[in-house]
Amino acid sequence: MDRIDVMRLFVRVADSGSFSKAAGALSIGQPTVSKLIAALETRLGAQLFRRTSRGLSLTDAGQDYYESSVQLLENFEIAESRIGKAQLAPSGVVRVALSAAIGRMYLVPRLPAFFAHYPEVKIDLNVSERHINLVEEGIDIAIRVGNLNDSTLVGRRIGTATFATVASRAYLERYGIPEKPSDLEHHQCLTYLFNGAPRPWLFNDSAGTFPFVPKGPVRTNDFENIRAAVLSGLGIAHNGSLFFQQEVKSGEIVQLLKDFAPAPLPIHVVWAGSRRLPSKVRVFIEFLAEVFADIEAPK
Repeated sequence: MDRIDVMRLFVRVADSGSFSKAAGALSIGQPTVSKLIAALETRLGAQLFRRTSRGLSLTDAGQDYYESSVQLLENFEIAESRIGKAQLAPSGVVRVALSAAIGRMYLVPRLPAFFAHYPEVKIDLNVSERHINLVEEGIDIAIRVGNLNDSTLVGRRIGTATFATVASRAYLERYGIPEKPSDLEHHQCLTYLFNGAPRPWLFNDSAGTFPFVPKGPVRTNDFENIRAAVLSGLGIAHNGSLFFQQEVKSGEIVQLLKDFAPAPLPIHVVWAGSRRLPSKVRVFIEFLAEVFADIEAPK
């Protein structure tokens, strides 16, 4: 590695707080990372990390070198982006974290249009329903639904998620139509699990927002399994309306309890606040904004 690459490695270790995590993100061995950082410390004549049983932390010298390195690397990227092929044709890998359903239903089918414009860009899709640590996992951007609570992330709003309570016509013909949220106690409710626990369904009335904890025959942490269960007539679901857009339009699926629908949530694309976005990531964010602008909520 040259000095710039070692500096990038140092920043990655500092951000992740771990030699092994940095090694995994960069697909190199942990012993190599340790040797390179040790050689850097020898060359600088200063200890950059404190090594304890709880992990790594920057020394005063390490913090100084970290801040200088981040600024230098940002300036280096800016200079490169102005000159040469990168300015005209973004290239490289963009690592994206997203849910399986959003990827399969909305993003992947539209990727041919993106690659037609940017053939030198490659997309790695990291599928997960949990909110992973972008820096530790080596992820450039993530698509997230809901308000942003992590102050270390920067976000751009690219759309709005409305939540709908839905069921198939076959299910409703068999079990009847709920007229109010309390009626759901007597129905087969399909439960979405987040971090291992049922996610409450939220409804609104004149008194404000109130939760309902679903109970039923199917529990899953995957939106596509919920969708398949609804289409199979197994029960009622309360999920993002975008996952049932076409079926609601065709009449195969019925939207219920519209008068109690919760307030919509924002859809963001987020990235680590300490990072300057390279052109390959910026053009993909613009593409995502176009994708979600085309998604309409069922009427």
